[in-house]
Amino acid sequence: MSSVEAPARGAVTPRLRAQRRKRLVAAVFVLPALLLLGALVLYPVIFSVGRSFFDASGDTFVGADNYTEMFRDPATLKAIRNSTIWVVVAPVLLTGLGLVLAVLTEKIRWATAFKLVLFLPMAVSFLAAGIIFRLAYEQDPERGVINAAVVGVHDSFSESSPYPNARSRDGETLVKDGEGYRGKDAAGPGDTVNLGFVGVPPGEMPGEAKPAADAAKSTAGQDELRGVVWLDFTPGGGGTAGEVDAKENGMPGMKVSAVRDGETVASTTTGDDGAYSFSGLDPGSYTVEVPASNFAAPYQGVSWLGPALITPAIIGAYLWIWTGFAMVLIAAGLAALPRETLEAARMDGANEFQIFRKITVPLLAPVLTVVFVTLVINVMKVFDLVYIIAPGPVQEDANVLATQMWLVSFGGGNDQGLGSALAVLLLALVVPAMIFNIRRFRRSES
Repeated sequence: MSSVEAPARGAVTPRLRAQRRKRLVAAVFVLPALLLLGALVLYPVIFSVGRSFFDASGDTFVGADNYTEMFRDPATLKAIRNSTIWVVVAPVLLTGLGLVLAVLTEKIRWATAFKLVLFLPMAVSFLAAGIIFRLAYEQDPERGVINAAVVGVHDSFSESSPYPNARSRDGETLVKDGEGYRGKDAAGPGDTVNLGFVGVPPGEMPGEAKPAADAAKSTAGQDELRGVVWLDFTPGGGGTAGEVDAKENGMPGMKVSAVRDGETVASTTTGDDGAYSFSGLDPGSYTVEVPASNFAAPYQGVSWLGPALITPAIIGAYLWIWTGFAMVLIAAGLAALPRETLEAARMDGANEFQIFRKITVPLLAPVLTVVFVTLVINVMKVFDLVYIIAPGPVQEDANVLATQMWLVSFGGGNDQGLGSALAVLLLALVVPAMIFNIRRFRRSES
């Protein structure tokens, strides 16, 4: 009777050799990745942690001084505040927009084309996107497309000032009164008061403007106070200051008021030849005034790149880039939802909003959480958009931790000890979110 002898202890069996060979092959393939990971990730992290305990020169050990200085520096505290705004606002808005758009795309035709259009900004680099929005946010409506639209809408509902640069010749017919002007002398019914202005290039006069000479020669009636408002400038030279010459045009659209004892008793608007007239005035003395509204500077839009709005403006650019990303991920989760559950709810009488709130959102909670946490990690590291969009004078008002770290280390501060401390702080804030996301992935796979 034959018997199979057990292998001696320490003997190498074919199975064991195969396992060792597999481990060796795996190690050969993994080793380059491990070397790159160590050189590009692990070593910089260890070096930054160590460097954060030294001074700017790197020669003197200062312990935790850089960390205490970090929380005493007003610029760093502002960067921490801005980073908090980013973390609270941007992921919430992106996740909400992505969810709404993902649900809506299921209800429309050409959903694929719609998703493609929204996802296209992801193909644009942050550098290019920053340049695009830097130009779009320019306050000059001639250059900034957003303010051009804002000014267009504003001017559709509110008239702009006709002559913002007009001014009176010093002390001739008009006297400065705040931001407006008033006639130098009092007048009453039967009088004529002509008001001359300069400062308006003839090429910028309204096209309907007509010569004012004939209107200036008209005589006022017994109960009428009249005159002309004209551009006291003769093209090509010549003419007499303070007098209405033949080639000088009236200023149409000017608002003129008759004021008595500090109260406006009549108002009118000049015609194409600059003529105005107040009829039916009671006897007495009046002052002719040209209100400040005629000279107010035209509306220039919103100061998107100013200190107050720079952070919301940059977040808006970030939303433009990442909304498609959030929508596509959430749409993938939405496509995997059990349709029979949604149909059962409809058959039970639930409307679309109730289905969305009580069924769709709870079932999508794992996907929404992953998208939200991924965006949190991303906004903590945002750098390009802030650095490019924010102009130099308001850079500090827009700074986040990543830009502050760069500015302190290389952008003029030259304090790599404090910069390394900021890098460690940023790492400490990002790591918990990364761990949470990894655990979510592992739980979803099991």
